[in-house]
Amino acid sequence: MNIDTLTYRNDVGKIAQKLPAVVAATSYGTPAFKADKKLMARLKEDGKTLVVYSPDRDSWMKKNPLTFFITDHYKDYPMMLIDLVTVKKKDLEILLRTSWKMRASAKMLREMK
Repeated sequence: MNIDTLTYRNDVGKIAQKLPAVVAATSYGTPAFKADKKLMARLKEDGKTLVVYSPDRDSWMKKNPLTFFITDHYKDYPMMLIDLVTVKKKDLEILLRTSWKMRASAKMLREMK
């Protein structure tokens, strides 16, 4: 099951764009969101998987390995993949906020408080 770009923008976009200074962009030809000009999330080419930064990805993957996972490409980066078909909205909100915090500038973090 693929998630179309409109669904991605509606679900992920509504959450991401509530965070300070987040802008819609593209990355590797797919829809993405950036914080302070730094990538914080992007849709994978398969149209149903989201890439986010996550300092605690191991706990997420242990909790639900069908929804949260990595490929060999991401094993050396603090990033994780999320299946947008199976992810719960609350978890998606937490992960997008976490990804934003990892990519935001100190000034942006201060503004968030």
